[in-house]
Amino acid sequence: MSRHILDHARIHPAIRGTVDNYHRDLVAEVEAAVAAHQIVVVGMGFNPFPRKARKILDGLRVPYQYLSYGNYFSQWRPRLALKLWSGWTTFPLVFINGVLIGGASELQALVASGEFARLTA
Repeated sequence: MSRHILDHARIHPAIRGTVDNYHRDLVAEVEAAVAAHQIVVVGMGFNPFPRKARKILDGLRVPYQYLSYGNYFSQWRPRLALKLWSGWTTFPLVFINGVLIGGASELQALVASGEFARLTA
């Protein structure tokens, strides 16, 4: 399945660079963390759901990399780049073995179903 995004040919040449490079450094930082760690949680301050995901992982005593970008009052543009890149509209973004599994609720569902243990074995 591929996510529907605006075709590059339908973006005016004068702005393609802006679109292509929108907070590319931040996206690259997350991509590098996802490549280097089995589990990565990308969150933000003041949001209870990244804390919930971390609490689940801490309770399971599994190592993970946590990246935090701002809060409700700061860094919303960089976080927007992560949403556009991933297609996931809320935080946290939880990656297991390089695959976006969703957020805290989806992580909890994987743990409850036993799939989390299979993915991380």
